[in-house]
Amino acid sequence: MFTALATFFLIIAGALVTSNDAGLAVPDWPTTLHTFRMPRMVGGVLYEHGHRMIAGFTMLLTLGIAISTWVVDRRRWMKNLALCAFGTIIVQAILGGITVLRFLPPAVSTAHAVVGQTFFCIAVAIALFTGRNWVNEQPKMAVDRRRPSLVTLTLLSIALLYVQLILGGMFRHKGMGWQPHVIHSLLVVIILTWTAIRVLSYYSQLDALRRPAILMLGLLITQLCLGFLAFLARVVWGADATQPASLLVWSTVAHVAVGALLLATSVVLAIQAWRHVAVPINETELVASRTRKAVIA
Repeated sequence: MFTALATFFLIIAGALVTSNDAGLAVPDWPTTLHTFRMPRMVGGVLYEHGHRMIAGFTMLLTLGIAISTWVVDRRRWMKNLALCAFGTIIVQAILGGITVLRFLPPAVSTAHAVVGQTFFCIAVAIALFTGRNWVNEQPKMAVDRRRPSLVTLTLLSIALLYVQLILGGMFRHKGMGWQPHVIHSLLVVIILTWTAIRVLSYYSQLDALRRPAILMLGLLITQLCLGFLAFLARVVWGADATQPASLLVWSTVAHVAVGALLLATSVVLAIQAWRHVAVPINETELVASRTRKAVIA
């Protein structure tokens, strides 16, 4: 949980770098101003080097998780997930370095953002899988005979959020206009609302599903408000600004942070839907599905 929290602050720090146009305040990597010594933390260097410091700390935490998981946890898939987490944050660091060395190419900068939020989701998933509720409790099962299934809706929600993340990243890094990002957000709203209503209508008795569904709805509403404010600050009011205004910076940072929480919540909901909701073709498959999930859990 602490690593997931550190990752969340890392995402906020990265958003501060981009929103303050500080990406090239430190134009070299892995050194900072051609040295490994602590620089003067002023201006854009504060944001860029501060971001790197939080990233390094988070990488050490992830290495600790990977080592402890391989020593303590008996679940092979958890060992693999811990290794995947460490590999992901290494890729994230490399993409960050390439972003600086190549002078902020939009595609690489967007990939850096996408991998960062992917790592956040992995960190949240590890916190979920190592929690007492997951390890000790027998999952309560429900049957889903509706089409599309709840699992399908949750996976579709995640996929659409990733597309939205890519479109938003390309817009923020000046790789495309705002129109695709705004238009696609309507589809995101429809699918995420549909998914949450499905949960609250048919599975509200399951806390593991109800809680992330309610949180997802709340975050979605908040994200829409922040997105509208960030759009006004960037496109309408700040179109001719010579440097980012405070409203633009903080509305955009908050928009990125809530977006990360929304994606992670959708991932948790998908995991819990897979764990607690069976989609049987026949009764034999239903029993087999319940048994398989109980063994893995």
